[in-house]
Formats: sequence, C-alpha cells, structure tokens
Amino acid sequence: MAQAWGTLHPPTPQPVSAAACPDIATLCARHGGRADAVIEVLLDLQHAKGCVSDADVAAVALALNLSRAEVHGVRSFYTDLTPEPVAHRRIRLCRAEACQSVGAERLRVALEVRLGTAIDQAGPDAEVALETVYCLGNCALGPGVMVGDRLVGRATVDRVLAALPAGEDGDP
Repeated sequence: MAQAWGTLHPPTPQPVSAAACPDIATLCARHGGRADAVIEVLLDLQHAKGCVSDADVAAVALALNLSRAEVHGVRSFYTDLTPEPVAHRRIRLCRAEACQSVGAERLRVALEVRLGTAIDQAGPDAEVALETVYCLGNCALGPGVMVGDRLVGRATVDRVLAALPAGEDGDP
C-alpha cells in the first residue's frame, strides 16, 4: 500500500540505471562526464526534450556521480529548466523590485490583455506562455523581459510583441 507524503515513510525513489537512459549517459559523456558540467547537460536536455523530468534528474545524477538533490537544485534554480514541457513561445517578465519600480506590473497587465492569457497560467499546449522571473540581470534597462532567448530591455508591449516569433497562424 502506497503511503502519502507527510508520513514517516515517504515513497522510495525507483532505481535508475545508466542503461535505461543511454541518451543521457551519452550526453553526459559529451560533456566529459564532469559533475561541474551539470548545467550544460540539463540545458541540452531542456532544448532536446522541452523539459527535464524527474527521471532525467535521476539519470543525470547517476551519470555524473551527483546526488539527485544536487541535480534537482540546479533544475529548480534556473527558470530555463522546467520539469514539464512549456509553450514553445515563452515571454518571461521580470517582476523583481528594480523592474517593478519602472513599470513591470503595468506591463504585465497590458501583456495579459494583449495576449489573452494570465501570467503563470499557460500549459504546454498554449500558443504563448507569459511567465514570472525574478531578475534577468538587466536592472538598469528595466522592465526586463526575455522573449525566447532574446533579452528585451526597457520593454513595452510593442517591443515584446515585435520580438515574439510568429505563431502557427502568423500572428505574434
């Protein structure tokens, strides 16, 4: 009988073998099998699969001789790494204090209206995901927004939509 979290005996993680994940083992080997390459390995996985699942975390930990907690810590720290697939077109809006002071919340509202989606509510099938991040390291040019892999400083709705690649229907 399975026990729920919060009990004295949490579920035991299933063992993972390198043979069960040869693509991850190969990917880790391409980065020299070094533990300090964990971020590069996880980013490659994210780009290849669209996410870094819990099973991927376990397989990378095994291949790089790290604990699952260490790999999970890296995955959960970086907003580029997601445990489930996300929309292909992502807009990440900085909502930290510096960007708030120069209009990030007004921009959020305007983007929600223009895109027809609420921030942090899009699923993997969404056309566009509007997501919160806290600091893009571009405080002097706030509000800061990442559109895909492109940083947009002094962001406005028009600048963000201009940086957004066209969707399947041709609209931003």
